Amino acid sequence: PLIIAAGILGAALGPWWLDRLGVHDPLARGTALGTASHGIGTARAAEEGALALAAAGLAMAAAGLATALLAPLALRLLGLA
Repeated sequence: PLIIAAGILGAALGPWWLDRLGVHDPLARGTALGTASHGIGTARAAEEGALALAAAGLAMAAAGLATALLAPLALRLLGLA
């Protein structure tokens, strides 16, 4: 449920926040939306253009890969695995 909420809120409010912060570069916007808002944010980035979509897809994949590789290490370091 939290992942879904993060995706929906990020897709709905992310572009507004990025506008307020003065982030207009499609590469930066796509990276932010893809990393923070997962698949829904990547779909929202498609509305901003091809470069934003490509950046969002790559950022989402990189975040997933980093999580898959680092989560077991973090669990071991915390003594939870």
